[in-house]
Amino acid sequence: MGILSSIKEKIFGKATAEPVKTTAKTVPTKAEGMTAADIEKAKGKEILATETAKATAAKAAAQPVDVEAIMEAAVKAKGIKLNWRVSIVDLMRALDLDSSLAARKELAKELKYNGTDPDGSAEKNMWLHKELMKTLAENGGKIPKELMS
Repeated sequence: MGILSSIKEKIFGKATAEPVKTTAKTVPTKAEGMTAADIEKAKGKEILATETAKATAAKAAAQPVDVEAIMEAAVKAKGIKLNWRVSIVDLMRALDLDSSLAARKELAKELKYNGTDPDGSAEKNMWLHKELMKTLAENGGKIPKELMS
């Protein structure tokens, strides 16, 4: 898993695409005393439960995630002053992620950085932060307007 995936997981949580489990482990067979119509009806209920679970997951995914609230809670939990709104390093630290130069280089690669600023420069770190905010917004994050400019 890359740095970007780790950030997304911390912000959005792990995606769960498991269908709802029905109470019956298997669809009954005719040998158990059911008619063919009963078997088809049972299969239909199992398919409906799976489709309902998929629709519920899709609806949840469509709701924007309040990145600001998540980050503020993460900073508060750390109990130290972190300026996640400006600093990519502080943002990563708030999420309990590696914020080393190597990690930021990996993130720059994942976000397709093509500038000429040297590694660790303020300009590159600012680009990383802005690009990360843009990427989170594109993936369903609700980002404050001042962080998008």
